[in-house]
Amino acid sequence: MGNCLDSPARVDAQASSASAVSKSSSKASRSSALSSLAISPSYNDSSLPTPRSEGEILSSPNLKSFSFNELKSATRNFRPDSLVGEGGFGYVFKGWINENTLTASKPGTGMVIAVKKLKQESFQGHKEWLTELHYLGLLHHPNLVKLIGYCLEGENRLLVYEFMAKGSLENHLFRRGPQPLSWTTRVKIAVGAARGLCFLHDAKSQVIYRDFKASNILLDADFNPKLSDFGLAKAGPTGDNTHVSTRVMGTRGYAAPEYIATGRLTAKSDVYSFGVVLLELLSGRPAVDKTKVGTEHNLVDWAIPYLGDRRKLFRIMDTKLEGQYSQKGAYTAASLALQCLNTEAKMRPRMCEVLTTLEQLEATKNLTRLSLMEKNGRTQTSAVNFHSPNLKSCSPALPSARQGTRTH
Repeated sequence: MGNCLDSPARVDAQASSASAVSKSSSKASRSSALSSLAISPSYNDSSLPTPRSEGEILSSPNLKSFSFNELKSATRNFRPDSLVGEGGFGYVFKGWINENTLTASKPGTGMVIAVKKLKQESFQGHKEWLTELHYLGLLHHPNLVKLIGYCLEGENRLLVYEFMAKGSLENHLFRRGPQPLSWTTRVKIAVGAARGLCFLHDAKSQVIYRDFKASNILLDADFNPKLSDFGLAKAGPTGDNTHVSTRVMGTRGYAAPEYIATGRLTAKSDVYSFGVVLLELLSGRPAVDKTKVGTEHNLVDWAIPYLGDRRKLFRIMDTKLEGQYSQKGAYTAASLALQCLNTEAKMRPRMCEVLTTLEQLEATKNLTRLSLMEKNGRTQTSAVNFHSPNLKSCSPALPSARQGTRTH
C-alpha cells in the first residue's frame, strides 16, 4: 500500500436474466457495453470456510487487532507528512511497528506498514471492509499483499498492510516522474500478477477478484507485484453452477462486457481484466483516457486492430520503452492479450494457461540477454542490434499520448 489504493468506480446495474440476453447482444461492441456502465511458500490451502460470521472473521488467528491509539502512534497521529495516498476507500498512511511485538515504534525503526483508514462517508462500507479481512486473513501467497491486522473501534475502521515501497503499477505507467518501467520489468510484473490470479482461481474454494486493474497491483522494492484491495472479491460458482449472479460492480474500462450486460460473474471476467492490464503494460496508456476522444478514448477499442499484426504492433507500443524490447516477445504478449479480450468468455484462456505463456516469455534467451543489457546501461542501438533473429530494431512508434494527472 505504498501509494494510493484506488477505490473502484462502482457500477450498480440491474442484472438481466440469461434468457433475456440475445446472442446478438453478446457480440455488441465493447464501447457500447462499457458506455452503459452507471459508475456509482506458505501458501494457504485455499479452502475458505463460508459463510463466516463477522465474529469469526475478526477473530482470525492470522490477524492482529490493533487499538486506534496504537495506529495513531504508529503513524504519528495520522500526520499529513505520513499520508502516502488517498482513494475512494479513504486515506493511506505510512507507519512503523515493532516486527516482533507488532506494537508502535519510532518513525524509521522496525517494520514499515501501510494503514488504510476508512472515510466515514466512504463509498466502500463495512461489508467490503469485512470482505477484505475475510479473504486476506485466510489467503497467503507471494503475489497477494499481506494483511497484518485491523482496527475496529466505534466508527473507526482501519486495515494494516505490509508497505509496498514502489507503490502502484498505475503510478509507474501513467504518472509523470517515475523512471519508465523496462520491458523485462513489465514482463516480470505481468507474470507475478498472473500468478496471483491463478492462485485465486485454482483455490479449492475459487475466488473471483472482480477488480483487477493497474491501481490495485502494488510493487515492492524489487518490483515484485502483489494484488491488493479485495473489497469486491467474490466466491466463485460451486457445484453445477457455471457462474455467480451478482450486482454489477467494477471499474470502467476493465470490466468484462458479458458481466456488465448480464451480471453473470465467472473467473473469465478476471481474465478479461488481465487482458486490459496487459495492454496497459504494452502501450503505457490507461484503460480509459480522458484526454482522448473517439476510439482512442478506450484502450481496448483502439488497440485491438493492431494486436494480431506483427508489422503494425509497434504503433501501440509504449514510446517510453525507446525500442528496447523483443519484437517476438511483444507479439507473444499482444497475442495473449487478444485472447484474454475475446468477447466470448468461453473462448478466453484460463489464468493458469495465461501464466504458462508468460512464464515461457520470461524465460526466453532474448529477454534474459536484453535484461543484462538494461542492467549494463547499453544504448537502444546496442540493445536491438546484437546477433539474434528474434530481437530486431523496432520501427519508430507514434508520438506518445500525453497522460493527464489523475485525481482520486
